[in-house]
Amino acid sequence: MLVFVTVGSTRFDALVQAAISEPVLSTLRNSGYGRLVLQRGNSVIESEEFDEESTIQRHGVDIEIWRFKPSIQAECAQADLVISHAGSGTILDVLRLGKPLIVVPNPTLLDNHQEELASALQILGHLKATPIQDLVSTIASFKPRDLVPFPPFDGTRFSKLVDEEMGFI
Repeated sequence: MLVFVTVGSTRFDALVQAAISEPVLSTLRNSGYGRLVLQRGNSVIESEEFDEESTIQRHGVDIEIWRFKPSIQAECAQADLVISHAGSGTILDVLRLGKPLIVVPNPTLLDNHQEELASALQILGHLKATPIQDLVSTIASFKPRDLVPFPPFDGTRFSKLVDEEMGFI
């Protein structure tokens, strides 16, 4: 099975380092995941095993690493599990695809705004949110079947809200 890890366009060294660490890779392998694709953005990898773009095997998991692509839609669609920063765009894209999602809010960003969104969507049951230090235990205990499916997009809700606000209805 395939895990896709993404940090978006920012730098999230802690998530990148965790994703390629022995504890996370072993937990993924023990959970049935044999392949990891890691979009590292501007993050720094503190290992000489990896260059700008790499494909290696580590702790029984095949790992492909790259910085950016024009779109990550294909990787999200192919993944059996997505582990991501808690950026709103990435979260919505993954949830709309119906993919199991673990988010790790990046606490170094402005006002820790990712935490609010991650927490709200976790309360609704759409994803699992975890701090970086709990990533291993979250992966080990994660049960995608317990997630609540994200509702499909309904553009009429927004237009109705605007019509009501403008007094048309």
